[in-house]
Amino acid sequence: MSQSEFSHQPVLFHEVLEALAIKPDGVYVDGTFGRGGHAAAILQRLNEHGRLLVMDKDPEAIATAQQAYADDARVTVIHDDYAHMLDQLDQRGLRQLVDGVLLDLGVSSPQLDDASRGFSFQHNGPLDMRMNPQQGMSAAEWIMTASEKEIAAVLWELGEERFSRRIARRIVDYRQQQPINDTATLANLISECVPKAKQHKHPATRSFQAIRIRVNEELEHIQHLLNDIFEVLKIGGRLLVISFHSLEDRLIKRFFKQHSTAPALPRGLPLRDSEIPVSVRLRTIGKAIKAGAEEVAVNPRARSAVLRIAERVA
Repeated sequence: MSQSEFSHQPVLFHEVLEALAIKPDGVYVDGTFGRGGHAAAILQRLNEHGRLLVMDKDPEAIATAQQAYADDARVTVIHDDYAHMLDQLDQRGLRQLVDGVLLDLGVSSPQLDDASRGFSFQHNGPLDMRMNPQQGMSAAEWIMTASEKEIAAVLWELGEERFSRRIARRIVDYRQQQPINDTATLANLISECVPKAKQHKHPATRSFQAIRIRVNEELEHIQHLLNDIFEVLKIGGRLLVISFHSLEDRLIKRFFKQHSTAPALPRGLPLRDSEIPVSVRLRTIGKAIKAGAEEVAVNPRARSAVLRIAERVA
């Protein structure tokens, strides 16, 4: 399968492959398969003893993976959220045996381009926004049942939307008269609340992003994986995370710093080496990596992408 066969252009493609430092006989997990651009390239670098586990909670992504790798014994396709990665590894006897984990967070281009998924305000469609439409509450259900206070909090905290209270009040007023069940209706309601002078980009951008993160519990799932990562990776294994949102990146950055910095101890404290608390379990690899101008010109989605890399050392 060639790179051109994928409708989704993976961001920071070459940077990811270099940072993974792929061993031909290693074990790797792509926790966000999407349409498989990164996964295909990883697989090309594995020999017959290598192993690749691909995960995604989107059933359409899983269908693509199953079709592509049905005859490849090196590949295991798992329909599940990456937050459950440790459970899936335990079932296969791979705890602490993984050489590399890749997460490409956020929504993929195919999801955005498909109006029926409800992620985008560019084309009208049902207000869904679930990564897995078979599970959980849709965006429409949440919008119709959440309190005004909760809606405002989500738009402010997850979308950094300055007009969150005004938007929440408009949503609640409108839904008392008729349901909000399509993306165009919600986008129009939001647009009414944002002054024209402040509309440097589509006024619904921040709110749609915030609602998607809330519906899919994305920040909670990232934290769950981070809490498990030392049981996933072997010593020397690497975690690569591509984020597109400042809250996601902040979460990753804080975790990497927490586990790669030795505790500050008072000078002259009489402690044996065995008594010094050990907290350094990660080594960060370089600084955060962002897409260059050439990639952004070809793939605008890469503009906000941030790649962080860490290696387990203990």
